[in-house]
Amino acid sequence: MSESAKYSALDLEKWPRKEHFEFFSAMEEPFFGLTVQLDMRKAYQYCKAKAYSLSMYYLYAAAWASNEVDSFRYRIVDSKPVVFETIHLNAVQLRPDKSFVFTYMPFAKDFESFLKLAEPERKAALNRAGLGITEDTKRLDSVHYSVLPWIDFSSLSHARSFSFPDSCPKVSFGKLVTEADQMRMPCAVHVHHGLMDGYHVGQFLEKLQAFLDQSR
Repeated sequence: MSESAKYSALDLEKWPRKEHFEFFSAMEEPFFGLTVQLDMRKAYQYCKAKAYSLSMYYLYAAAWASNEVDSFRYRIVDSKPVVFETIHLNAVQLRPDKSFVFTYMPFAKDFESFLKLAEPERKAALNRAGLGITEDTKRLDSVHYSVLPWIDFSSLSHARSFSFPDSCPKVSFGKLVTEADQMRMPCAVHVHHGLMDGYHVGQFLEKLQAFLDQSR
C-alpha cells in the first residue's frame, strides 16, 4: 500500500453494519453490481463548450462522487473495515494496438487540477509494457474504472480471483447513445456488500448524475 494513503479504522462494535459486514465478508463472492443509464446531455454540451475530453470528465465526476459518499471510501485491511481520507482513480487505457494498460490517476479537488495531474500518469502508463502494473495501480485507496465506448451494455461482470481479498469498487462506462432528444450512457457499479448496500450505491449515482448535470 502507498505510504501516502491515509486511513483510519472503523469501530466495528459501533458500526450499524457490523453483522452485515461479517455476513457478506464470509461469502466466496461478496460483490454485487447493477447497471443504470446516465443522462449525458448536459455533460456533453459542457465538455463541448469547454473543449474537454468527455471521458476524462465523466471519470472525474465518478471520482468526485466516490469521495463524497463515505461508503465508497471504505476498504478492508487485514480483514477489518477502514475508511480512507481520499479515493483516487485506477483506470484502463487503450493502446494504439488495442491492448490496454492499467493507469493510476490521483484525485484533485477540481477538474482542471485533475487533468494536470492525470496527463503525466497517462503518458507514463502508455510507455510501460504489458499490463503496466505498478504499486500505484494496486492501491487500495482507489476505485477501478473501465470504459467500453463500443458497447451499449445492459449488464456487466468482472473477471476476478475469489481468493484475492478485493474490496475496491468497480465502475464501468459504456457507449454514448443518442436517441431523439436523449443522450445516455450505461454505467455499471460493482461493490463489496460487506461495506455497503444498494442505498449507498444509490447515493453515489445521485451525486454522479448531479455532477454531470452541473448541479452540485
